[in-house]
Amino acid sequence: MVNFSRSAVLSLVVSLVLSRLDYGSATLVGLPAYQIDQLKSVLNAAARRVYSSRRYDHVTPLLRELHWLIDYKLAVLVYHCLNGLAPSYLANDLQCVADLDARRSLRSASTSTLVVPVMRLSTVGDCAFPVAAARVWNSLLADVTSSPLLSTFKRQLKTELFVRNYP
Repeated sequence: MVNFSRSAVLSLVVSLVLSRLDYGSATLVGLPAYQIDQLKSVLNAAARRVYSSRRYDHVTPLLRELHWLIDYKLAVLVYHCLNGLAPSYLANDLQCVADLDARRSLRSASTSTLVVPVMRLSTVGDCAFPVAAARVWNSLLADVTSSPLLSTFKRQLKTELFVRNYP
């Protein structure tokens, strides 16, 4: 049996597994809990493979070490949409609370909160990009969402998600 270095295994896992999850991350958000659990088990298996740990070893320290964050890509995509860096077909699906006439007098109009569209079918509609993106964006701290630069936003986002997911 050939033993690969940790960096080689990490490179393979990132290119073969994480790239597929990252590619579809906008569509994966909002899935039912049982399907998210299946995806998390894939991430857990990948982390165990990188560190050559056993199946029943605790995986949280490994994930913390690897800095794998699930909502990161979707939040960055929303930032791109709100700042004119994404295609218009995505950006047009997002609407700020401040842009609605009926809500301009509310306190939330002074924030970068997005409107979470109401979908007729919650099973399918909650997986839609506008719904999932607005929920992820609205869950972030105002300090993060008001970042003027993409590099600042990414750094603050990673810190917040890391603290939230790995206390």
